[in-house]
Amino acid sequence: MATSANGTLRKRSVTLGLDSLLARPELLRGQSICLVCNQASVTSGLVPCIDAILDAKRHALKFVLAPEHGVSGYVQAQEKVDHRRDGRFDVEVHSLYGSRLSPDPRLLEKTDALVFDLQDVGSRYYTYVWTMLHCMYACAEAKVSMAVLDRPNPINGLTLEGNVLDPRFASFVGMHPIPVRHGMTVAELANLFNDQLQIGCDLLIFKMRAWRRAMFFDETGLFWVSPSPNMPTLDTALVYPGMCLLEGTNISEGRGTTKPFELFGAPFIDAHALCERLNDLSLPGARFRPVSFRPTFDKLAKELCHGAQIHVLDRKTFKPYLTGLSIVSVVRELVPDRFAWRKPPYEFETERLPFDILTGTDSIRLGIQAGVSPQEIEAGWRAQLDEFRDLRKQYLLY
Repeated sequence: MATSANGTLRKRSVTLGLDSLLARPELLRGQSICLVCNQASVTSGLVPCIDAILDAKRHALKFVLAPEHGVSGYVQAQEKVDHRRDGRFDVEVHSLYGSRLSPDPRLLEKTDALVFDLQDVGSRYYTYVWTMLHCMYACAEAKVSMAVLDRPNPINGLTLEGNVLDPRFASFVGMHPIPVRHGMTVAELANLFNDQLQIGCDLLIFKMRAWRRAMFFDETGLFWVSPSPNMPTLDTALVYPGMCLLEGTNISEGRGTTKPFELFGAPFIDAHALCERLNDLSLPGARFRPVSFRPTFDKLAKELCHGAQIHVLDRKTFKPYLTGLSIVSVVRELVPDRFAWRKPPYEFETERLPFDILTGTDSIRLGIQAGVSPQEIEAGWRAQLDEFRDLRKQYLLY
């Protein structure tokens, strides 16, 4: 049983891949392992992954590998994660977000298996699945087994949205042709990558129990633990597939506020005019309210910004990517002399525009600049989505 916010008990309906590993210790018994995890890597009862594995005393934990934001999850976006020693567990922590994006082969030589346990948010830009892909390549090269502990796609495993990435625009926010909202779990993506890219990684998948594809995270009975500093709630994850696009512009995406990705704006925007235009579009499941805010850090830190808060009225019909493109298009129309595309570098890319590597193409930016409506742009990716929907069927586990 789990305790809800009001102190009453609620039944946990979903058990995680980590719980499955702990229930079947014989599968990794006696092996030396390295662990990719962070603060959101917890059991369904909120026991941290490292504690649970060490308490089991069936594996030798050699190293911990830290993704973007670090093992403790306090490192801000695009800040490098350092190597360190964890004094509590007396284990070395090695960065996978800095000078290296993949495990050092010298570490893998000392291990029998790599265990991957990170909570994804269901959007192509989120870097954890690409850390997983780097780990798969490294494990295949070192002939080390890799266990992927599955977790829910928090914004459901049914809905697909957005264009499929053009391989010419591959980066650490998109290394393989999948749509922005992919509707898959990390383990399903691992199987897809392994097969489609012919990696040859010796994968061991630990599935969830009782997870259904239509579930949003708050329907799983699990507790939300922020997987990164600016992903505090499920509401954030719902809007992220579209609102992250603002990282590719000079508009604040709300980092440095209590509502990252739900708030957006800039000092030069008329908040009421913006909301009037956006609400006139009747975007599915969304409503916009004028706001002013002052980010405490990141883009436009300490400056008074005017813009909007996005309110999701119906998450089943809401289209976050279409909404994000619409926001960019409307802001550009309202303040053409002040709006700008962000310049590189961004996510280890030094040449291409951040907006292009986020969308995985330059055609969307060029379309917006040419006055093509987001709805027309959306029509252009429907055939890609249909192809991906057919492709992913063979990799679905639930």
